[in-house]
Amino acid sequence: MVFGQVVIGPPGSGKTTYCNGMSQFLKLIGRKVAVINLDPANDALPYECAVNIEDLVKLSDVMVEKSLGPNGGLVYCMDYLEKNIDWLESRLKPLIADHYLLFDFPGQVELFFLHSNAKKVIMKLIKSLDLRLTAVHLVDAHLCSDSGKYVSALLLSLTTMLHLELPHINVLSKIDLIESYGKLAYNLEFYTDVQDLSYLQYHLDQDPRSAKYRKLTKELCEVIEDYGLVNFTTLDIQDKESVGNLVKLIDKSNGYIFAGIEGSAVEFSKIAAGPLDWDYYRTAAVQEKFIEDDDNFENLPGKS
Repeated sequence: MVFGQVVIGPPGSGKTTYCNGMSQFLKLIGRKVAVINLDPANDALPYECAVNIEDLVKLSDVMVEKSLGPNGGLVYCMDYLEKNIDWLESRLKPLIADHYLLFDFPGQVELFFLHSNAKKVIMKLIKSLDLRLTAVHLVDAHLCSDSGKYVSALLLSLTTMLHLELPHINVLSKIDLIESYGKLAYNLEFYTDVQDLSYLQYHLDQDPRSAKYRKLTKELCEVIEDYGLVNFTTLDIQDKESVGNLVKLIDKSNGYIFAGIEGSAVEFSKIAAGPLDWDYYRTAAVQEKFIEDDDNFENLPGKS
């Protein structure tokens, strides 16, 4: 079995910075990591790329040759990738024996809740290469400072979860910058737990732009609460403890923690239901390497 992450989220949510920081963290704890760039618009990669979609198709060429804008060009690129999935499979096969995979996808949100090409690419890879993937959906934490934008982020997260049909973790990225966007109406747990959205109604009513959509917003909040699927974890990509906590959640969701474990169904269920307290730094070699590279990890490039 091969494990990995499908990294998605709106433009500016920090996907590329996340892949860079996550790959460094995973290497520090002893995993071999391969980052696969599937964003044909990403021409400035801070990480070492194992597979790059630009070797197959370039967004700039598509826009010129097909007379498309950036959004239409990205849809075309995903469609082209789906039709040439054997190209991607052939480049992944040498990696799957011993690598953990990070897929850096485009930021066009329509690809993950409206169009089916990106989903088909993921599902074909899962079937042909026996992958165990978790979708990591990044949302910029600054949206919490605006109730209307926060509800939009919730709706996007829910729709993406239902569309992709993968183990899914929603992440408020850049959490260390959240206070710089203004004071939150409620404590942070309100925005991560997503328990009672009726409290947002008052703040939405104070905004003249949102007041006329009061009924629509109320109905959308009820839909989100009725599903009861959306919640968030937080992430500061420059904080190794924050990244480590997220890795534990991801490993639990895609089954990485069960790899190599032999036991009964009861023992597996105890692990699945238990706290996230296993030790990633249990060997002396990993501890030594972690301390040695600690300064490099904390000095990552600025967030995108």
